[in-house]
Amino acid sequence: MQVSHTPAAVSAVFDDPNLIAQAGLVPVLRLAEQCGLSRLVTEKVKLAGAGNGAGAAADAKVASIVAGMAAGADSIDDLAMLRHGAMPAVFAGVRAPSTLGTFLRAFTHGHALQLHAVHRRFLAALAAHTPLLPGAGEKAFIDVDSTHKRVYGRAKQGAEYGRFKGIRTLHPLLATICTPHSRPVIATVRMRRGKAADSRGAPKFVSEALATAREAGCTGMRILRADSQFYNAKVIAACRRAGAHFSITTGMNPSIKRAIAAIPETAWQQITYPTAVPDPETGELISGAEVAEIPQYTAFASRKTDRVTARLIVRRVRDLAKPAVAGEQGELFPVWRYHPFFTDQPAATLQAEREHRHHAVVEQVIADSKAGALAHLPSGHFHANSAWLTLWATTYNLLRAAGSLASAFHAKATTATLRTHLVQVPARIARSARRITVHLPHNWPWQQAWTHLYDTVHGPPG
Repeated sequence: MQVSHTPAAVSAVFDDPNLIAQAGLVPVLRLAEQCGLSRLVTEKVKLAGAGNGAGAAADAKVASIVAGMAAGADSIDDLAMLRHGAMPAVFAGVRAPSTLGTFLRAFTHGHALQLHAVHRRFLAALAAHTPLLPGAGEKAFIDVDSTHKRVYGRAKQGAEYGRFKGIRTLHPLLATICTPHSRPVIATVRMRRGKAADSRGAPKFVSEALATAREAGCTGMRILRADSQFYNAKVIAACRRAGAHFSITTGMNPSIKRAIAAIPETAWQQITYPTAVPDPETGELISGAEVAEIPQYTAFASRKTDRVTARLIVRRVRDLAKPAVAGEQGELFPVWRYHPFFTDQPAATLQAEREHRHHAVVEQVIADSKAGALAHLPSGHFHANSAWLTLWATTYNLLRAAGSLASAFHAKATTATLRTHLVQVPARIARSARRITVHLPHNWPWQQAWTHLYDTVHGPPG
């Protein structure tokens, strides 16, 4: 591909008032309106006490931020992309970036919790209006994990040196919901300071995530999956109070080591992965492993009130971290690395191990966030960044719902793909007899999916 004209024959002028760069925002924001985003913000978010008028028209400001994030904004200044060309003719109430920054900086901890309530109810509405979580009535997985987001401003509230030496971070916590047939959506999020322990506030967070999953239509079996940082009695107690199962990596403490050492060799079952997976310690691709189960293992036995008896399932892989060098004797017997997890879910051993390993899907959401709106945490104010995090989660779920309406492919596509195919579509606006026609590019490769999304959200209510 090459430019078809010489430089002297080409010129560029920004002078057409009838163009928009993100025509996909038309059906996406229509879906948000149908699911009551503006109404929920008006009911729940009350920025009382803001003397600069920051709390006025909170519904329009939230919608502006969500629209900007859906279009690819990853900072407050980027939200200016909503104020170009014919956007004012298609969308009302678009706010300037300076206004939106003032709005975010007016948030307190209580206001952030109000925004969390909006997020939960909006997710439930999306799940009710779209095929967002197919199969949720039978089985759903709730995955909990944390991530560190590096920041650079020394005045940024809450940013501290934590796990990573010499790197200042904020430490968000998130929970996702998925089914065997869907990509994850975000149940709930929390912004935390950089030094916060992974499990800080985890029991309450898990309870909220499980309740959100039920509100979103997960009325069947719910299984909480988490890494070893969340292996504690209070997290498991929260699962049992909510009527959910758990599947949590344990790590290798002395009690676990003794239990694994007692497993007879005949109990190990060979498994082969459909595709090679990276070893979590060495990064080497492995395609085979062995699995065994201890049906009755009592965890947290040192405190009688905390004791929990359930299944301990162990996967082991050959330790190839230190292969023999030339001239050295090879290994006399195999050396294994063990990866145990504690669970009370009723599936067979191999199925339970396979489903637990799928917990890694939450990392896709984290990677998606850092390639989008969480590329930056744009404010020096902690609660402004907390609100930004929650609005990113709301936008993520909205795009996932739009993708589920567009096509089977887009129901499982990444957020970046959804933006490219469905949102960032240029268009020309024509007005006639009080009607607006959006003229889209001829031969757009994803025309059918875009049209299906548009027709679905603009059709009569079902």
